[in-house]
Amino acid sequence: MSITKEAELTGMQKASEAVAFTLREMTKYARVGMSTKELDEFGASILAGFGAKSAPYLTYNFPGYTCISVDNEFCHGVPSERRILKDGDLINIDVSAELNGFWADNGGSFVLGNDIHQHQKLVDASKEILQKALNTIRGGVKIADVGYLMETEAKKRGFKVIKNLGGHGIGRGLHEEPGDLLNYRVKTDKRRFKKNSVVAIETFISTSSSYATESVALNDGWTMIGERGGYMAQHEHTIVVTDGQPLILTEMNGIFN
Repeated sequence: MSITKEAELTGMQKASEAVAFTLREMTKYARVGMSTKELDEFGASILAGFGAKSAPYLTYNFPGYTCISVDNEFCHGVPSERRILKDGDLINIDVSAELNGFWADNGGSFVLGNDIHQHQKLVDASKEILQKALNTIRGGVKIADVGYLMETEAKKRGFKVIKNLGGHGIGRGLHEEPGDLLNYRVKTDKRRFKKNSVVAIETFISTSSSYATESVALNDGWTMIGERGGYMAQHEHTIVVTDGQPLILTEMNGIFN
C-alpha cells in the first residue's frame, strides 16, 4: 500500500507494534525444553491482547499462529508439541498479523542458549545485511540494486542468498505489490522503490543452499529446507519508504540488538 493520509500511517503503526512486540517477547520467552507449540501459543496470546489476528492462519489456514523454524528448517516451520527446543538451536520466528484492516510482518533468527554449533556468525550476517539494505532504501532506488547489495554482502561473509524467497509489499493485505523483493539482482527488473509505499524487507542468508524446497522428511505441506542442506538466517522489518532513511514500523522488535 501507499500511505496517503495520517490514519493509514497510524493503522500501520498499530499493526506493526503488535507483531513487533510479539516477536520480541517470543524471542525472550523461548527456552531449552520448550515445544515450538508452546512458544507459538504464547505468541498467539500476545497478538490476541492487541486484538490482532494471525496473518498466516487468516490468509492460508496455516496450522499455527506464527512460523517457527528450527535448525535446518529454513522457513514456514509448523509449531509442534513434538519439536522440543535444545541448547544451541538456530531458531527463526516469523510473526505477521492483521489489525483493524492493516497488515504487518516481521521476523528474526537467533541462537538459543550457547552457540555450540557456531550459528551466530550467520545470524549476525543476516542482521548486518538487512541493516545495510535499509540504509540504502529510499524513493527512486532500484529494487534490483538493493538485491545486488544483499548478495554481495552475503558473499563477502562466505554465505549465499536464497533465490526463491523474497520480501514484498504489505499494508491492506499480507502480500501486495511490489512482490519478489529478492536478495540478488535480477537484471531485467527495472522497478524502483516508491516514496510512501509500505514494504516488508527481509534477508534470506544461507550457508550452503541457494533455493528453498519443501521438506520431504516432514511432509507437512509447509516447512521448507535448503536444496543443498545447511542453515539459513532471516531478519525482517516492515517499513515505509521515504526520501531519506525509511520509517521502520517494526523497530521495537529489537532484532538489531
